[in-house]
Amino acid sequence: MPVLVAYFTLSCITFAVYAWDKSAAQEGRWRTQESTLQLLALLGGWPGGICAQQVLRHKSRKESFQFVFWLAVAVNVSVFGWLLSDAGSRFLASLISG
Repeated sequence: MPVLVAYFTLSCITFAVYAWDKSAAQEGRWRTQESTLQLLALLGGWPGGICAQQVLRHKSRKESFQFVFWLAVAVNVSVFGWLLSDAGSRFLASLISG
C-alpha cells in the first residue's frame, strides 16, 4: 500500500509540474527543466507524466524528450520489478535492518 501511495503522490506532483510548465510556456515565463520532469518520471511519477502528456498535450511530440521519458519509465518499472524479486526483497530487508 505505501508503494501505491508513493506512486499516486508522485504522479499528482508530476502532473502539476507539467501543467505549470505548459502554462509557463504559453505565457513566456520561466520553464521547468526537462531534466526535472524526467527525474520525476524516474522516481515513479511517470503515470502522472503520461496523463499530463495526453490531457495537456505537453511534451508529447518532442522525440528526444519522449525517448528519455520512456527510458525512465523502463528503468523505474525494472527496478520496481527487481525489488519484488527474492534478491530485491533481501536487499530491501538489509537496508531496513541497517
